[in-house]
Amino acid sequence: MLFNTYVFIFAFWPISVVIYFILNRLRFVTAAKLSLVVASLVFYSWWNISYLPLILGSIAFNYIVGRFIQVAVHHRQEESLLDQGQIEGTGNHNSHRRGLLRSPKALLIIGLVGNLLLLAYYKYTDFFFTNINELTGQTIPLLNLVLPLGISFFTFTQIAYLVDAYRGKTREYNILSYILFVTFYPHLIAGPILHHSEMMPQFDRLRNKHWNWNNASKGIYIFCIGLFKKVVIADTFAEFANDGFSTAHQFVDTWVATLSYTFQLYFDFSGYTDMAIGAALLFNIVLPQNFNSPYKAVSLQDFWRRWHMTLSRFLRDYIYFPLGGSRRGEAIAIRNVIITFTIGGFWHGAGWTFMMWGFLHGAGQAIHRLWMKVGKPLPKWFAWLITFIFINVTWVFFRADSIPQANRLLKGMIGLNGFDMGSFKTLAPAGICILIFLPIVLFTRNSSERIENFRPTWKKAVFIAVAFIISLLYFNRITEFLYFNF
Repeated sequence: MLFNTYVFIFAFWPISVVIYFILNRLRFVTAAKLSLVVASLVFYSWWNISYLPLILGSIAFNYIVGRFIQVAVHHRQEESLLDQGQIEGTGNHNSHRRGLLRSPKALLIIGLVGNLLLLAYYKYTDFFFTNINELTGQTIPLLNLVLPLGISFFTFTQIAYLVDAYRGKTREYNILSYILFVTFYPHLIAGPILHHSEMMPQFDRLRNKHWNWNNASKGIYIFCIGLFKKVVIADTFAEFANDGFSTAHQFVDTWVATLSYTFQLYFDFSGYTDMAIGAALLFNIVLPQNFNSPYKAVSLQDFWRRWHMTLSRFLRDYIYFPLGGSRRGEAIAIRNVIITFTIGGFWHGAGWTFMMWGFLHGAGQAIHRLWMKVGKPLPKWFAWLITFIFINVTWVFFRADSIPQANRLLKGMIGLNGFDMGSFKTLAPAGICILIFLPIVLFTRNSSERIENFRPTWKKAVFIAVAFIISLLYFNRITEFLYFNF
């Protein structure tokens, strides 16, 4: 199910909210939570019910492994205290414990391997088969699997949970709470990538079980902003970007194409995030911020603190730090940065273009680290310009269907294919949109800033009503969100 559809906005979302709060008002707290779980599974199954057993199987596997890890960690801590004489035990206590214990590390490895195998099977099998066929001349048949929606997001969310269980940072949760944590429908399909400690307590907080008009008004306000971003702005830029990536090859049209995609991706993904945050707020659930005006960034490091912030957090905490971070010298830190972002690129999609995109961002961050040590500070406007151009150029690999297509666009962007202005009239609408929205992105307050000190007023009500009505007029060209593909 898509957020930008009549069935979601006028039926599914309000009905699920009403049922949830009616059950809570009647003090059927467990039933209310169950109703939200059922709604989330219906939301997921709407696309393809055949993948419902997949997500339920993944949840069951990770919940069981997580509980075993928690028990093993607890037993390991008890044994450590026993060996230190800080607690007393019976004569055979130690041997009995050893007989029951399971290695937390071994359990974690089982959990990680299980999750990664599931992700690899659906997302990367055909990629590997294709490359093996090209290298060896074999004809291994491709599986042509349809990628289950949200598999990357719910897999990474559960990997983080297992790692935190191994680190002793989780507590016991019942299965219903865990299912809701993973499947809560506002975030399920395209993130944010959630952390258990910031979500699970919210579902059990007593004040969150009562209807809150302030949260409801905030939620509807930011949801409508996100809807407008997606269906009016992002999908308009999508038409320019799709045409350009298919045919553009000279200087002007390639820059128009790539800048169109730069803005399409921003308004598409930030629009989804706004809608997810808004939908969750009606349940009194606060999702973590995922965007903070990323195109205002004055360095790549700054960009990744602003763009897809929950993914950046995951890459830092569960890949970069375990690799050693920056604790073992600058050379190792640079290696770790490049590895982390290359993996992040491959997470986005099974293709060399995604790996190149990730590698370039890792290499760019490495260069930035070195410059900060030996170079002079750049003027802020120049640092922003270099960063924005780099981001725009690397989005070419993110969007391109193949390396040859990316090379065609990059050659055009540096003028190797000519500077023909003959198509200027055709490109004018896209150019005008770019000129309109660039200053909006750079100089206006973002959605998070708008709701931070939000107060309902008639002016805001009229503004958001007009934006909502205009958005509905664009429902004749409903498209999926870009990050549904990842």
